[in-house]
Amino acid sequence: MTAQRTTTLMLCLLLSAFLHAQDKPPVKFGKISPADFDVKAPSYDTAAEAVVVADIASSEFVGNVKGWFTLEFKHFKRIKILNKKGFDAATIEIPLFGTNSYGQRLEGLKAYTYNLENGKVVETKLDDKSIFVDKVNKYLSQKKFTFPALKEGSIIEYTYTLESDFFNNLRPWAFQGIYPCMYSEYNVSIPNFFQYVTLTQGFLPFKRSAPSSRSVTFHLTIPGGADRDETRNITDEVVETKYTMKDIPSFKAERYTTSASNYISKIEFQLARYSFPNSMPKDKMGNWFSLCQGLMKDEDFGADLNSNNGWMDDEIKNLARGAASPLDQAKKIYAYVRDNFTCTSHGALYTSNPIKTVFKNRNGNEADLNLLLVAMLKHDHLNADPVILSTRSNGFTNEIYPLISRFNYVVVKLDIDSSTYYLDASQPWEGFGHLPQYCYNGHARVVNPDSPQPVYFEADSLREKSMTTVFFSNEAGKGLLSGRVVSTKSYIESSDIREKVRDKGEKEFFKGVQTAYPAEWEISNSSIDSLKMIDDPVTVNYDVKLKSDGEDIVYFNPMMSDGYKENPFKAAERVYPVEMPCGFDETFVLNMEIPDGYVVDELPKSTKVTFNEDEGFFEYLIAKDDNGIQFRSRIQLKKANFKPEDYGTLRDFFAFVVKKQSEQIVFKKKK
Repeated sequence: MTAQRTTTLMLCLLLSAFLHAQDKPPVKFGKISPADFDVKAPSYDTAAEAVVVADIASSEFVGNVKGWFTLEFKHFKRIKILNKKGFDAATIEIPLFGTNSYGQRLEGLKAYTYNLENGKVVETKLDDKSIFVDKVNKYLSQKKFTFPALKEGSIIEYTYTLESDFFNNLRPWAFQGIYPCMYSEYNVSIPNFFQYVTLTQGFLPFKRSAPSSRSVTFHLTIPGGADRDETRNITDEVVETKYTMKDIPSFKAERYTTSASNYISKIEFQLARYSFPNSMPKDKMGNWFSLCQGLMKDEDFGADLNSNNGWMDDEIKNLARGAASPLDQAKKIYAYVRDNFTCTSHGALYTSNPIKTVFKNRNGNEADLNLLLVAMLKHDHLNADPVILSTRSNGFTNEIYPLISRFNYVVVKLDIDSSTYYLDASQPWEGFGHLPQYCYNGHARVVNPDSPQPVYFEADSLREKSMTTVFFSNEAGKGLLSGRVVSTKSYIESSDIREKVRDKGEKEFFKGVQTAYPAEWEISNSSIDSLKMIDDPVTVNYDVKLKSDGEDIVYFNPMMSDGYKENPFKAAERVYPVEMPCGFDETFVLNMEIPDGYVVDELPKSTKVTFNEDEGFFEYLIAKDDNGIQFRSRIQLKKANFKPEDYGTLRDFFAFVVKKQSEQIVFKKKK
């Protein structure tokens, strides 16, 4: 489900649940009685390790001494710790964006732990010396603390005010989190001269009060420098809206869910424009054209991409030698960046250094490396542009609104003749024209001021194909059977294998292969083909032997160590979509001689089933003759994403696959 469809669903839910909410906060900060300790795991989330009793916040505008406005976000949260596993809820991180002179400031932080001892409430205040600041980068830091005197059954609560010079994005609010919440409330007060677009999502509806308005006079102090400061008063109607939700279950991450941020119930606000008396309205959201223009002028993104960059001349000339075509030249430049630069981190939208510094240091984050690649391709007169996207774990972007905060990754678009290639030079095992699977998260955007085209990296478009063949023959006097396994992996799996081998070596990799077999199996003569040929899939080869103790009956699973050992979809029901990394086509073929001295006593039956008519199938074909057995198992899914209503069918499909692939051939000793 795309972000747009999720938003549409939530809007429908809101319309049906639009109520004049009269909910009142159940608790107040600092007001604790022995009765408050009676909170237990709620019936809708009985496995809870902690419970959020109340999560309450507000956002409002105030005039400041800089001649403008400050956005004040006030937050209060109370949590009951149910057991030791819930202690994680007592570590709090508050992100702060900006610089010392312009950004966000934390004020009035108070935090207390309450314990019930001999029927009396004992409070322990957080010491200011226990609050730490972590500098993440030049624009982001985190205030971090852990509550003192923590015990099973403790109540913890904290409150603070966050003053912000940024209000393009009004503070978002998530009603749902990793712990169940008894009550969540967000109050938003917006002057009429600020106009915001409201974005909502989630499968659980929340209440929205009928908006009310009041007249407010804002006092703005304009610094006079050497002269006296000037005070300017602006009066406007402020619209107040309250959003509430009660009895909220925790969000439980299920297998094949890309990001909780796509599906938790939450609300966001994006500044569209503002308009003051006697002045023209000013558009703040802009459009994709203006966003791309801004990015290409940004010193931390695209300002250097179209510069002369003469310092690249020698390297580009060296790479040009022997290039037979523009495509060949592009491949050389791509391989040069991929193989000679180290990526220090992934998930960055902006550069950490100028690209000339990145070139000199031979390292940087993924934005550094991929924007350097764009600059080098452009310097060689090739048609390249950055592409911004959001990785699967980061959540969906919004196709309609140019919300830069939704993006967290940069790759490269290259056009040569009539072909388009997408590149990521930050991954040492990624071939030309391939992207890591975590980039396949739907809508992305080409950063080109003249043509900011949308691009769609859909997991449904990926079809990973693998093929394993096994040949078994009798080995008289040396064991029951011996054979050769040749397994050509899919491209994504090949990338994973290259990473594992790079980190731990081939020997350690094949230890894992051996572990997948039962104790009576033994592998040897192992090798991996095409390990360094990044553009090709790898092929894993090894000999395998089944040791025999001369049993009267031998059970043999034709899938050996392959196949599905358990159903990946265990829950009886599912609320959220299923998001696999790709579609796939997996084939396993076995040809074997019947072991000397044995006959086939039982043979599984052949079968074939389809999934949703034409969206996939599973076939299990087996036959025997006087000398041998021929077996083929193939499972194919043509898409990666499935709606919640398809979950039952998907679960039943894999349950059948697991059951069938566990069936065994029974060999019986000749009399």
